[in-house]
Amino acid sequence: MDYKERYNEWLSNPYFDADTKAELASIREDENEIKERFYTDLEFGTAGLRGIIGAGTNRMNIYTVRKATQGLANYIIKSGNAAKGVAVAYDSRRMSPEFANEAALCLAANGIKSYVFESLRPTPELSFAVRKLGCIAGINITASHNPPEYNGYKVYWEDGAQITPPHDKGIMDEVKAVEDYTTMKTMTLDEAKAAGLYEVIGAEIDDAYIAELKKQVLHQDAIDAVGKELKIVYSPLHGTGNIPARRILKELGFENVYVVKEQELPDGEFPTVSYPNPEAAEAFDLGLKLAKEIDADIVLATDPDADRLGVRVKDKNGEYHTLTGNMSGCLLADYEIGQRRELKGLPDDGYLIKTIVTSNMADAIANYYNAGLIEVLTGFKFIGQQILGFETSGKGEYLFGFEESYGCLIGTYARDKDAIVATMALCEAAAYYKTRGMNLWDAMIAMYDRYGYYKDDIQSITLKGIEGLAKIQEILETLRRNPPTEIAGYKVLKARDYKADTIKDMVTGEVTATGLPNSNVLYYDLTDDAWLCVRPSGTEPKVKFYYGVKGTSLEDADAVSEKMGKEVLAMIDKMM
Repeated sequence: MDYKERYNEWLSNPYFDADTKAELASIREDENEIKERFYTDLEFGTAGLRGIIGAGTNRMNIYTVRKATQGLANYIIKSGNAAKGVAVAYDSRRMSPEFANEAALCLAANGIKSYVFESLRPTPELSFAVRKLGCIAGINITASHNPPEYNGYKVYWEDGAQITPPHDKGIMDEVKAVEDYTTMKTMTLDEAKAAGLYEVIGAEIDDAYIAELKKQVLHQDAIDAVGKELKIVYSPLHGTGNIPARRILKELGFENVYVVKEQELPDGEFPTVSYPNPEAAEAFDLGLKLAKEIDADIVLATDPDADRLGVRVKDKNGEYHTLTGNMSGCLLADYEIGQRRELKGLPDDGYLIKTIVTSNMADAIANYYNAGLIEVLTGFKFIGQQILGFETSGKGEYLFGFEESYGCLIGTYARDKDAIVATMALCEAAAYYKTRGMNLWDAMIAMYDRYGYYKDDIQSITLKGIEGLAKIQEILETLRRNPPTEIAGYKVLKARDYKADTIKDMVTGEVTATGLPNSNVLYYDLTDDAWLCVRPSGTEPKVKFYYGVKGTSLEDADAVSEKMGKEVLAMIDKMM
């Protein structure tokens, strides 16, 4: 069936509701829009679904959500774990409550109980709930930091991490096998509740989650000493972090927490930003304005599903500095591992875990503390997979894990990145350093002096639609066929191709395996501890070029990184 036949099927089949048909009728004269909506199915990938909200097979709507859930239900039933149930959460986006309810009712119609949060909750709390309730899986309706027109559907397995092999492939295959929308099961809410297959959850899980966060505190003494003096500005960016972030800070003793009022309440339109990403400078415009008014020490912002944290810190001259995800991740890694060593000692088999696109400063931190370092593919689920491996094998202990995209996890109560625990820990670290006459920027400079002046950045290009997807693949294949021998004046020492599972030594020609799962990613180890990685985004129509350098000072690192960025852009231009 081609895209036009699919379009007409949705218009004529009584299975699809009147609102859907009216929306589709409104684009009857727009051939390109019809094609975009129906030329393919919205792909259920290793991260679940993510797409633009609207009618059509290539859009997020109740039918594509129902299809994904039917496939998940089929996989759960075949695994023999239907009795364990599924936890379901959602964020503040358009249609998030409706999609969550649709997923729960499809599960119920398949005889699988859902535990549905009463209102919006952070992604990490969903991860925690899966483990706490002993569920076989979890579903979270969120598109994280994407623009307002997007929503998404993330699937978690019983360990609390997003699905990894073999479950990801198994679930994807079951979803693809659901071809006829009219065969997907559902039932009414009243029927689901009457059958005991729909349970609303809330405060009990909240309390247990907050209790786990408190267990991660290392220096309550420092909070008790100076926590009341610190001034903290916080923004949930119209998302789920407002209540839990403020709660944990208040209960620990941070009294001067100022919330950015314009961004406090949940709003799927995200009216104060073009898109709600704590990586973007605009996300901090209102927070920094408030910070300067009250002379705040720290400015924090969480993304809508509260798994990623953006940070600004004030130096002794009153200037606010941006901490990238690499910088805040390294700052927390150094604090958590260093203070754990001082207070308790470190295990002989402790590990710091990072993704392949994360700063090489992490390697230096691990080496300084004589800890192991594990590198995984991009995606926090692979960090969660390593934690599960430690537990099942009895070998290895998790010390800290983070990725450059503003996400980390302290402790193992959850298996996804957690901006609420990061908020807590960063404020705790600020209190600890304050008792030693330092602020967080001082601590960052001390790290550079100790480990080296690492600087990491990213260049990306957005290529939307069918043609854009093809161009992204063309860029990767061009580099794959003709690997560079030099990038921005650095010689390429090794070329890693995670799709081919090869690492080629560019000097000797020796080829070894990457040892990581198949992924369409290219990585180049360069001289002078520099590197470049190219990968398509898993959540947006982008191809990303990550890179890192090491300078002799902060100023030198900035200059070298800027030069690298210009060279990368020039390389992209040649391929366009």
